[in-house]
Amino acid sequence: MYKLRVGVIRGGPSREYEVSLDSGASVLSSLREHFEQDYQSRDVFIDRQGNWHIDGIPISPNDISTKADVVFNALHGTYGEDGKVQAFLESHGIPFTGSGSLGSAVGMNKILSKKVFADHDIKSPYWKEVSSDSVRVNVEAVARELFNTFILPAVVKPNASGSSVGVSIVKTFADLIPALNIAAEHGEIILIEEFIPGVEATCGVIEGFRGQALYALPPIEIRPMTAFFDYEAKYQGKSQEIVPATFSEKIKKSLEELAGKIHRALGLRHYSRSDFIIHPRRGIYVLEVNTLPGLTAESLVPKALRAIGSDVHELVGHLVELSLMNKRPRSTDKESL
Repeated sequence: MYKLRVGVIRGGPSREYEVSLDSGASVLSSLREHFEQDYQSRDVFIDRQGNWHIDGIPISPNDISTKADVVFNALHGTYGEDGKVQAFLESHGIPFTGSGSLGSAVGMNKILSKKVFADHDIKSPYWKEVSSDSVRVNVEAVARELFNTFILPAVVKPNASGSSVGVSIVKTFADLIPALNIAAEHGEIILIEEFIPGVEATCGVIEGFRGQALYALPPIEIRPMTAFFDYEAKYQGKSQEIVPATFSEKIKKSLEELAGKIHRALGLRHYSRSDFIIHPRRGIYVLEVNTLPGLTAESLVPKALRAIGSDVHELVGHLVELSLMNKRPRSTDKESL
């Protein structure tokens, strides 16, 4: 009996390489332990230099269509989450999990996302952008201009990165220079955003899950032990994540509705997770959207799944089925390494 070949892409050239390895390992484990009778899993590893391998053997990326019938995209950050690998897979006619190239590109670009949010009456913090080139030429001049025109405290972040890579909270003029320099290392555009004090929250949505067109997972309340929900807080256990959250039912409902509205507004696909800040008087603001939420042991979507009696295994199987919807397996193409 022919088994559908599921290639799990992980690794990649981004600074979220390690997280992607862990997410991919979780997906591979699910496929091998729970779906062995249905699928043949293939470990599609991309190293930091962008070289592709399948089950440890180097291959040309253009050969992926002869090695996998469907791809589970477990990449994070640049290349994997910004639409580039999605466009490549689309050009080769390979079904894959997660959002398509356009939705991924918009979701990864924080400024483009903010413009879509504004068009759909979704509140996000006030912002301004500067170029990384201007920072490299004269960071002090850029810092002085921002200090004179933007109210502190503020959040300084790269326009296109995930996992809070390169993000700083700035409270004084002296903080601006190192924050700008750090953000400039991670992209060509830097976003300066109003700092809104409040309680952080996140909420995931899954298409076609449990009989619903767009199923909202229970919102998670985040209490970081660091200054904010940064990389260490996310992946090194330095935060307290409460699920179900202690928010009022009204707030929970609003978070669920906003997560769904964001998913649809950006034209996302299969699943996503949106991050929020809740101000006690000003209400809920969206901070950003994650088009490929992490699936590691410390990741948030798996924790929300456990809260509803589900797990990563159910999600993995569901996402593979979604990607294959209306697609026929190439049962006559059985070439393998």
